[in-house]
Amino acid sequence: MTTTAPVATARPEKLTASQLTTIVVLAASTFFALVSELVMGVALPTIMTDFGVTASTAQWLTTGYALTLAVIIPTTGYLLRRFRIRFVFVVSMSLFSIGTAIAAAAPIFEVLLTARVVQALGTAVLLPLLMTTTFGMVAPAKRAQMMATITAVVSLAPAVAPAFAGFVMAQLDWRWRFITVLPLAILGLIFGALKIPSLNEPKRAPFDLLSLVLAAIGFGAVVFGLSAAGEGAHGEIPASFWIAVPLGILGIGAFVVRQRRLQNDDTPMMDMRIFTRRGFSVSVLQFVFLVSNSFGLAVLLPLVLQNAFGLGVFETGLFMAPGGIVIILTSLLVGKLYNRLGARTLMLSGAVVVVAGWAAMRTFDQTTPVWVVLATFLILTIGQCLSWVALFTLALDSLPDDLHAHGSAALNTMHQLAGAAGLAILVSVFTLNSPGDTPAAVAAGGQAAFTAGAVIALCSLIVSFFAPRRQRVDHG
Repeated sequence: MTTTAPVATARPEKLTASQLTTIVVLAASTFFALVSELVMGVALPTIMTDFGVTASTAQWLTTGYALTLAVIIPTTGYLLRRFRIRFVFVVSMSLFSIGTAIAAAAPIFEVLLTARVVQALGTAVLLPLLMTTTFGMVAPAKRAQMMATITAVVSLAPAVAPAFAGFVMAQLDWRWRFITVLPLAILGLIFGALKIPSLNEPKRAPFDLLSLVLAAIGFGAVVFGLSAAGEGAHGEIPASFWIAVPLGILGIGAFVVRQRRLQNDDTPMMDMRIFTRRGFSVSVLQFVFLVSNSFGLAVLLPLVLQNAFGLGVFETGLFMAPGGIVIILTSLLVGKLYNRLGARTLMLSGAVVVVAGWAAMRTFDQTTPVWVVLATFLILTIGQCLSWVALFTLALDSLPDDLHAHGSAALNTMHQLAGAAGLAILVSVFTLNSPGDTPAAVAAGGQAAFTAGAVIALCSLIVSFFAPRRQRVDHG
């Protein structure tokens, strides 16, 4: 097995100006891409009117994006080892910028959908690129603090996106959600092309087309099936779910078998040896439960706030915004505490807080004061951040350098799968238990969904007991 690292192995305690610039550019670009992804849902009603399409058709703007990510992200472990960091970044941001420009000017729905796919092709690699590059450059003692910064950036996007979307949709046409992001994307592209150094030495390896086909069938079908279940009317499970999900599971199984065979020549698209590390496997499992709830909450809470508590779109965005401040402060604090307390303590503490938050939310009805809902939401956000930073750091710190890219790819692949699953489960529970459109009915559906969220959160708590305090391997 080769030990060619994806980034330079020399890790002084203090980052160089070039390394710091690289991290800042990658983090900012990832943030803009995530915000652009997350605000799409708010614009769907207006897009349906402008293009004269149905809700099921318009939903493909989010489903198509998610499907593209599900197919491309499993390949990022290969891409980050095969090509130089700067080249991968330039191609990614170019695709994202082109997709954003096309979307802003799209004359018909089909062009807009194509633009969303192009955007996804560009953004799929950004988060794995940020995580892998940063982890490889930073000294082991400083990794938790740097991962805290990355977590703050990544987690801040869902908090900022509703407020941004609410403001844009309240004041401007839906095209402005693309127009406002475009100059920032182009600026990041230019700055990255000029400033990001070539930090890694590419490893030449053949691209396995069969792996890509299996990834497309497996991960794509599962995400499609779960998305269809989450969008089902009246909580009904559509026939497409029963076809796509089993097919996807078979595809994923075949993908795993294929990767294990390719490991003999050290040419896998995603190296399955990452899952032999206890720290990584436990972190991924807790990550699955946390992400499932996080995706569901991002959709359910605004729905309940608007239909049970009577908040408008912009007011809902403002409600979610304080979560961003909490995310930043908590993430930075956890980064400083990681080396002192260890991963398991932080993961356990975070899971306990998350369980308590979901348990409290299951008691809410339309008469609950909004400030109580906000306080509970912020407490829940704190618990998530406690776990995020610890599990990300533990997961990648459990792997040798030549597996970091594969570890990042696996984490982000699970992010897509778990997010789709959580959304399907919680939205279905909400729909089945909401007997109408009245505030009381919506609140009843919310209570049922939040109860399901509490059960999922309890699973994450159980998993955290099996996490090692910390785990480092020989990274040289």
